[in-house]
Amino acid sequence: MSLTKLFHTFLLFLFAGITSLSYLDNKTQLQQQADLLHKNYQSVFSVLALDAEDGTILLSQLEKHASFQFFQYIHNEDSNFNLTKGDLFGDSGQLIYKIFQIDLPDTRQLAHGRLQVKLLTRDIQAEAVSRFTQAGIIIWCVYFLIAAFFTLMMLKFKRSVNYAAAYVDSLSSHSYDALASSKFCAELMPIGRALEKCKVELKFNFDESTKENEKLQRAAYQDPITGFDTRLRFTQKLETFSALSKEQIGLLAMVKATELGQINQSHGRSAGDDYLAKIANCIRKAITKYPNSECYRISTADFAVFIPDLVFKDGVPFLESLKSLFDEYQQTLKTDSIAHIGLVPYTNDSDPVNLLTLSDTAVSIAQTLGPNCFHMQDKLNGDEVYGDTRWKLAIEDLIRRRAIKFYQQPIQPCRTEVKVYKELFSRFYNSEGKFLPTATVIAMAERHGMIVELDKLIVMNTLKILIDTPSLEGSYGINISSSSIMQESFVAWLKDQLVKRRHIAARLVFETNEAGMQSNMASSYAFVKVMHSVGARVSVEHFGMGFTSFKFFREVRPDFIKLDGSYTDSIEKDTNNMFFIKMIIDISRRLGIRVIATSVERQEEKLALEKMLIDGLQGYYIAQPQVIQVMETN
Repeated sequence: MSLTKLFHTFLLFLFAGITSLSYLDNKTQLQQQADLLHKNYQSVFSVLALDAEDGTILLSQLEKHASFQFFQYIHNEDSNFNLTKGDLFGDSGQLIYKIFQIDLPDTRQLAHGRLQVKLLTRDIQAEAVSRFTQAGIIIWCVYFLIAAFFTLMMLKFKRSVNYAAAYVDSLSSHSYDALASSKFCAELMPIGRALEKCKVELKFNFDESTKENEKLQRAAYQDPITGFDTRLRFTQKLETFSALSKEQIGLLAMVKATELGQINQSHGRSAGDDYLAKIANCIRKAITKYPNSECYRISTADFAVFIPDLVFKDGVPFLESLKSLFDEYQQTLKTDSIAHIGLVPYTNDSDPVNLLTLSDTAVSIAQTLGPNCFHMQDKLNGDEVYGDTRWKLAIEDLIRRRAIKFYQQPIQPCRTEVKVYKELFSRFYNSEGKFLPTATVIAMAERHGMIVELDKLIVMNTLKILIDTPSLEGSYGINISSSSIMQESFVAWLKDQLVKRRHIAARLVFETNEAGMQSNMASSYAFVKVMHSVGARVSVEHFGMGFTSFKFFREVRPDFIKLDGSYTDSIEKDTNNMFFIKMIIDISRRLGIRVIATSVERQEEKLALEKMLIDGLQGYYIAQPQVIQVMETN
């Protein structure tokens, strides 16, 4: 039973009880008045001498002292003196009079006859009814006032409770409207305060979780550097092609930031991030005329742009605008190129694999055309091989022309007894003198089985400039492919070249990737052994990215270990990387191997690495790569 019903039931029984008490009290008073009336009537006979024989005379004498409801006088001898008047049972009238019904009969024997009367009680009965009615009215008026007041209070309380319940429901649906404090007065004030506190804390927690979700959304779907959508969104876009209900056409532009690796190496990661952000800004400016375009960063150095509702031939203005922006940025950045663009058409029924293959072909061809160039590829008709063919011809051409230039970046020793070297970076250029992206040249050379010839070109040109340029002193590091050192023919050729030039061989350090060396420990060991036999040295770069084992140290025994740049990033804060580097330094020092940190970009990183007793430092903060000026000879 609810509180309201319980209270009203209790109140009803309470006032019913009070009414009963009032009735009993009035009934008692009525009885007392009746007893007094009867007593007064009886006293008449003891005070007065009533000896009349006639009933009428007797009635007139008694009516002076009492009123009768019923009067009957029966003479003992003469019935002419008999008198009967009134009603023995009377008329009780209204129901309320019945509950106050009272009879005052009296029968006595007089000198000349028998007298039987019933005294009239209407007056005292009416008085009792009046008192009871007045009391009842007061009692039940009070009852209704209390009930009405309680009902109103409960209605107000119920409205407050309903409001609180609705407010809690709104909080569960993340609605944080202002709380109506006026609905929570007196005893409900603690509830109001609790709801207000709950609202504030829930809103704060919801806002915090929203911020965290937005961060996660940005991390998953928005690239933090460029602001473009990520590869996940790009994949979802490709998947929607088959779900389109109506025919749709458009263009897909693929942009490859070909200078990212070079900029990261020469200027540091922050410069690389800035480079990507500037390319993204160039893309945004170029698509301002195409408001429905969608931009994605689909890999480290690759961007994709969907331009809907544009036919193939109308893509030229976009390409020319983007190339112009890249050319302007190139003048500021002072690099050989910025990016290359491939443009292909698409429809709603395009196969994603074929579309990506076609766009990759277009970008590959654009890279062979020179800095910031673009290429438009409209269909797959066997031309997907054309991009590879162009690259194969371009690599054959640069090998034939020996089209390579070198940049050098020194490694700073951390102690006087440590002997380090300068690293050489290879740059390739086409027949027009325009630089080609180094990473792409190497990747394409490996694809076409020309990496050995390319590595031979690098080695021979390095030997040539060291012989022809006496001003170049000290040791120099050469990057060669790990796939080349696994081939016995290449190692034999390299040994033969170095044996002929032992005075130059002693100045050379051959750098190769850790992952490639670990793939074939026996070949790696043989390569290091051969290099040591001719006086050259070996450095393992990007160390720490593979599954490093003590067996690698013990068996291969390189001369230098170059830690991957990821270990340098914020090393002063990363205790895990600190522990790893200290362990590598300790093991390497016992084996006589020098440890070099790369990608050092801040003073804090330099100081932290020096405290760990690293052997050498390389990076943009230490020194920038510089072009090597050599004397041109035939």
